[in-house]
Amino acid sequence: MDALSRIEIIKGDITQLNVDAIVNAANSSLLGGGGVDGAIHRAGGPSIVEECRKIVAKQGYLKAGNAVITKAGHLPARFVIHTVGPIWTGGKECEEIKLSRCYRNSLLLAVENNLKTIAFPGISTGVYGFPKESAARISIDTIVDFLDNDSSIEKVYLVCFDDENYDLTREYLAGKARIKQV
Repeated sequence: MDALSRIEIIKGDITQLNVDAIVNAANSSLLGGGGVDGAIHRAGGPSIVEECRKIVAKQGYLKAGNAVITKAGHLPARFVIHTVGPIWTGGKECEEIKLSRCYRNSLLLAVENNLKTIAFPGISTGVYGFPKESAARISIDTIVDFLDNDSSIEKVYLVCFDDENYDLTREYLAGKARIKQV
């Protein structure tokens, strides 16, 4: 199965998905925050925070682009992969590279843990201010590149909470599909 057919874009609440892993757009402390991060911690319960505390105690705060995995507590998913997206500063701090690493490192953790299904939010497109159109392009390009070289992941969901992210992501994926057909 080709990479594009293994990607699905949905509009909804990532905390409701029954997949092997959902990805948390975490802050560097891993202890919860606003947006997706807060929603995942609230829905998953205190066991996620406890695992995150142990990770931070062992290795320190997570840097942008890195990822770690915990169990999912009360969520329908089995695991949560926490990744820290870059804060947009106009591209002066290699934000595009860091965002791509978020997706790639999360996918690597999924493979290392024999996970077949994974769901991503729009990393850094909320309060971190990453331009949504660029984020859609980076997420899809990174995921397609990864899946082109890995057949173990069966399905990647891109879960968009708002209409703008959903439309931009869907349009970019459709454009890639049209290019591939030519």
